[in-house]
Amino acid sequence: MTGGKAVSLGAFCRDRGQQYTRFDYRGHGQSGGVFADSTVGDWLKDALTILDSVATGPQIVVGSSMGGWIAFLLARARPNRIAAIITVAPAVDMTQRTLANLPDDAKHQLGEKGVWMRPSQYEPAGYPITQKLLEEGINHNLLSDPIHFDGPVRILHGMQDDAVPWWLSLDISDALISNDVKITFVKDADHRMSRPNDIKRLLKLVDALS
Repeated sequence: MTGGKAVSLGAFCRDRGQQYTRFDYRGHGQSGGVFADSTVGDWLKDALTILDSVATGPQIVVGSSMGGWIAFLLARARPNRIAAIITVAPAVDMTQRTLANLPDDAKHQLGEKGVWMRPSQYEPAGYPITQKLLEEGINHNLLSDPIHFDGPVRILHGMQDDAVPWWLSLDISDALISNDVKITFVKDADHRMSRPNDIKRLLKLVDALS
């Protein structure tokens, strides 16, 4: 958790004396494990462990990309612990969407090796996407049913996002039972939304909901 958003949010909370907990999922950052061996269910277990064993009291959960998906899964699993959700480009149900749009070369790689190195502008070698990840992720789909969280939800999404389409945030809003949902689209922002002005938007949302 050494990215710009996480570090900036940590400094922001520290300066105002606000409790702040951040962590790397297994196979990410400084945590052990191998990304290619992990699944959405594993990462949800990691988040639940932190919520249950480290964080205290109601939490404002902040998640970016896959972390946004995990944030909504946390709210489903521990509704009484989640005070609000803030997400950046939430990749809800990303494995189902990936499966439905696999290019032929990806199907070939998955069939031959069980893993596809998905091209990404953020990782020259690509990201390892395994058959296990894609198939297990379907167990955690959210958009086929109402998302039973009725607290405040704030979503930031760049309209130049080439990893998670901006319109997915509208689908998430439609699925949420909460009426306190606000989406901010930033026309020139990409998937990561890590520019100084993007981070300022994120910090303002945390400030407003704290």
